Amino acid sequence: MFIKNVKNVEEIIAGDGSFLKEILHPLKDIVDINYSIALAKVKPKQTTLKHKLKASSEVYFMLKGKAKMYIDNETKIVGEGDIIYIPPSSIQRIENVGEEELIFLCIVSPPWRKEDEEIIQGDETLSQ
Repeated sequence: MFIKNVKNVEEIIAGDGSFLKEILHPLKDIVDINYSIALAKVKPKQTTLKHKLKASSEVYFMLKGKAKMYIDNETKIVGEGDIIYIPPSSIQRIENVGEEELIFLCIVSPPWRKEDEEIIQGDETLSQ
C-alpha cells in the first residue's frame, strides 16, 4: 500500500509559471504506473505560459475555479468538474478568469519529464 498526503509535497513554480506539487511520479515514488499526477494552482487573473509536451498526453481535472483553456487554435471556458484532454505536441495554456485561485490536477502519460516540455515565447520555442 502506498499513501502520500499532498500537504507534505513541496510546491514549486513550474516552467509554465503555475504553482505545482508533483504528487505522484513513478520515478520518485514506489508505484508501478505509466503516468504522473501533479496538483496545479494559478492565481486569479493570471495565465500560464504557452507550452507543449512533445511526447506525452495530458489530462486536466478541474477542482476549483473558472478558466479559459487554450489548446492549439481552440478556446473554451472550463470550471469545477470539467476534464480536459490535451494531445501530445499541442500548444496549451490556461487563464484563470475567476476571482479565486484556480486548482486542478494534471495527469501526464507517459509520466512528465523535463526534457519533454517546451515553453513557447512568441514564435520561439524554448526547451526546458
